Amino acid sequence: MGSRRAQIRFTDEEAAAFLAAERTVTCATIGRDGRPHLMPLWYVVRPSGPGGRGELWAWTFARSQKVRNLERDPRATLQVEAGETYDQLRGIMLQCDAVLHRDADDVLALGVEIASRYAPEEASIDPDALAELLRAQAAKRIAIQFAEVRRSSWDHRKLGGSY
Repeated sequence: MGSRRAQIRFTDEEAAAFLAAERTVTCATIGRDGRPHLMPLWYVVRPSGPGGRGELWAWTFARSQKVRNLERDPRATLQVEAGETYDQLRGIMLQCDAVLHRDADDVLALGVEIASRYAPEEASIDPDALAELLRAQAAKRIAIQFAEVRRSSWDHRKLGGSY
């Protein structure tokens, strides 16, 4: 039967499906005073992670507190979770090293990916027209690549109602 921890862990395939289905990641960075700083982000999963796992990427304002924190200390912890009751709780926590990308073309390309995922009506726009719509936003933003160091996951639905 194994440990309960092993019983509820996502497989790589389950984790990929979960991350593709969910929409918001909570990003924890370390503030100047050492306290955690938590903020929600929209994200995309790019197929560039370790061992063929996807890697989360997000964009945010270049002058945001989370960027200042990551410039000082690139460690971040990400969490995506779902479920309304204990027996339905599931999620994934990723300890990551954040890599900040400032190249305007890279930031814009990520913005197009994010807009296509979160605003399907914009995804139907010609990619060049969408890029033009996002160009002004991209100039104020930064792309964040979250390079996974370690993960933990849980899916209480696998317990079949027993705790």
